Amino acid sequence: MHIIFMSRRHGAARSLTLAPRQGLALAALLLGCTLAAGVALGSWVRPQPLPMVPAESVGAASGILPQELAEARAAAQRQLDALGVHLAELQARMTRLDALGERLAELSELGGGEFDFSQPVGQGGPDELLDAEPFSGNEVLGSLDALAARLDNREQQLEVMEQVLAGRRLDDSRLIAGRPVASGYQSSEFGRRRDPFHGGARMHKGVDFAARRGTEIVAVAAGVVTWAGRKSGYGWVVEVSHADGYVTLYGHNQRNLVQVGELVQRGQTIALVGSSGRSTGPHVHFEVQKDGLQIDPATYIARAASDE
Repeated sequence: MHIIFMSRRHGAARSLTLAPRQGLALAALLLGCTLAAGVALGSWVRPQPLPMVPAESVGAASGILPQELAEARAAAQRQLDALGVHLAELQARMTRLDALGERLAELSELGGGEFDFSQPVGQGGPDELLDAEPFSGNEVLGSLDALAARLDNREQQLEVMEQVLAGRRLDDSRLIAGRPVASGYQSSEFGRRRDPFHGGARMHKGVDFAARRGTEIVAVAAGVVTWAGRKSGYGWVVEVSHADGYVTLYGHNQRNLVQVGELVQRGQTIALVGSSGRSTGPHVHFEVQKDGLQIDPATYIARAASDE
């Protein structure tokens, strides 16, 4: 084996002759040195693994234990659940208040859409920030409790108002007032008059309203139909009994539209104008009775005019 050495300074070359056994030994030595250097360099460059830190150590380092974290999560969930229950209750109460408000608006006959419960409440203004801390969970629950108490109080007050208005409306509907026909004119008054058939003095127990045949006859108050048929001299008749012993009678009808036992409301059509019975032409004979005695209907007709 020949090894040649070159000199950089003088450019001279020297040769070294080794036996085969000596050459193999030198090559093995060089290879071993190369491998040892590679291993040393790799161990120096390779990153060392990070040590495993248990979760308990992390919690302890931050000052919060896992049990405390679990309790905090459970408390937050309980507050969210409580808020959900409160919101559901308030939504139900608001729905009931909306329905009650619409009912009161109807009973009070408030028109013009002043209290339209189907529309959102008008509110607004500039966005001004407050230098205040945000609500805490307990403060939010307290505010919801206070609002629920106010809603409960308003519900009770509105329910009382509804009862008062409904009772007043019922009393008004039972109150005898108005004319039995919307069109036509009063053709005969209550009291003594000359009989239209023979001219003699007779007692007229009601008032007559002349109108076109077939004109609707309406009840002047709420009540129960106690007669719907023919009566001598009156032709086809409807009688309606009211509160406090009052009865109204509608006679000479062309046709009756209600039956005995039927509940009627003020303004409801109960018959049509005709000329049945002892009559000279189409009209309705209107009587008001109190405890079985006929009284002048003029007071009750004028009552509706004054209310309008």
